[in-house]
Amino acid sequence: MDPIYNFCAGPAMLPATVMQKAQAEMCDWQGLGVSVMEISHRSPEFIAMAKQTEADLRQLLTIPDNYHVLFMHGGGRGQFSAVVNNFLGNNGRACYLVSGQWSDAAAAEAVTLTGADAIDIIPVVEEVNGRKQVIIPSFDATNEYRYLHYCPNETVDGIEIFDEINSPWPVVADMSSCLLSRSIDVSRYGLIYAGAQKNIGPSGLAIVIVRSDLLALPALAQPAIMDYRLARDYDSMYNTPPTYAWYLAGEVFKWLLAQGGVAAIEAVNEAKAQCLYAGIDNSDLYINRVAPANRSRMNVTFALNDESLNAAFLQQAQAQGLLALKGHRIVGGMRASIYNAMPLAGVEALVEFMTRFASDNKA
Repeated sequence: MDPIYNFCAGPAMLPATVMQKAQAEMCDWQGLGVSVMEISHRSPEFIAMAKQTEADLRQLLTIPDNYHVLFMHGGGRGQFSAVVNNFLGNNGRACYLVSGQWSDAAAAEAVTLTGADAIDIIPVVEEVNGRKQVIIPSFDATNEYRYLHYCPNETVDGIEIFDEINSPWPVVADMSSCLLSRSIDVSRYGLIYAGAQKNIGPSGLAIVIVRSDLLALPALAQPAIMDYRLARDYDSMYNTPPTYAWYLAGEVFKWLLAQGGVAAIEAVNEAKAQCLYAGIDNSDLYINRVAPANRSRMNVTFALNDESLNAAFLQQAQAQGLLALKGHRIVGGMRASIYNAMPLAGVEALVEFMTRFASDNKA
C-alpha cells in the first residue's frame, strides 16, 4: 500500500510508532488486562505514567524548577479564558498582540470577559511588498499590564514569529501549533500554553507551563477545573483529567526524546519547510503571501494563481495519498501542516506532486 500523508492542521497526524504502540496496548496496558482509559487516574500505575510524562516534557524543554507543568482541560481555546480569569482579578489589565486569526480570537475572548477598557490590542502584521510581515513595536513600560499575550505561530495565516518578545511584562504565549517544534528559552515566558492536537497528542488536552510568581496574581471568579492554582495543588487531578490524551502525550514525548529531542526535530522541521517553500517559490502556479522572515515552519499556506484549478488540485492530491491540503475556510487557498510527526518524505512527495501538477496545467 502506498503511504498516506496527512497534512491536517489539527487534529494532526501522530507518529506512526506511537499509534502502533497505542494500538497494541489498547486492551492491555502494562499487563493489567485493561486499557489505560479504564483505570483510575489515582491508581499507582497512572500516577507513575503522569509523573514520567511531566519529567520527559521538562527534559525536552529544559523547564526551570520555578515553573509548574499543568495538564488541563479545554484545549488551547479553553486557555483563552483561563489566562484572563487566573490573572486579571482586581481590575487587572493586559496587552494582546494580534498577528492572525488565533491571537485575534484570544483578544476577543479577553474583551468579552473583562471589557474593552482592560485589554489593549495591538495589530503587528503589515503588508510589505505584497507579503504579510510581523513588526513588533516598542513597548511603553509605564503601562501597568499583568501580562502581554501573543501567538508565535498562526495556523490559519501561516505566520510565525521566531524572535522572542522583549516585554517589560510577563509574556504569555499560545504555542498550540509550535511547542516542541523548535528550541525556546522557557525562562523568558511567564506562561506557555498549547492545545495538544498539533505536536503533542489528541485533542481535548492542554499543556500549561506557568512561572510560580504569576500564581500570586489576583484571579477572577472562574470554574474550578480551569483554576491554575487548584491544578497545581492537585497535580492536575482536581477532577478526572483527560487520561487517554495524557497517556498519548507521554508516548509522543518518549518518541521525541528518541529522535534526539527538540534540537534534532527542529533541524528536520527546517529541512521540511525549506523544501516546501522552495517548491512554491520555484513555480509560476503557486504563491505564498508571507514575508520569508515570518513564514511558518508548521503551517505552509499557499494559493494557486489560477483558482479554477483548486478543486482539481485537491482531488488529484488526495488520489496520491496527500490529504487535508485545503486551506482554512477564512483565508481559502491551500495549507500544508507539517508538524513534527510529518516525515521529510511526505513533504518531498507533496512537492513532487505540486511540480507535476504545475507542469500539467501550464497556461
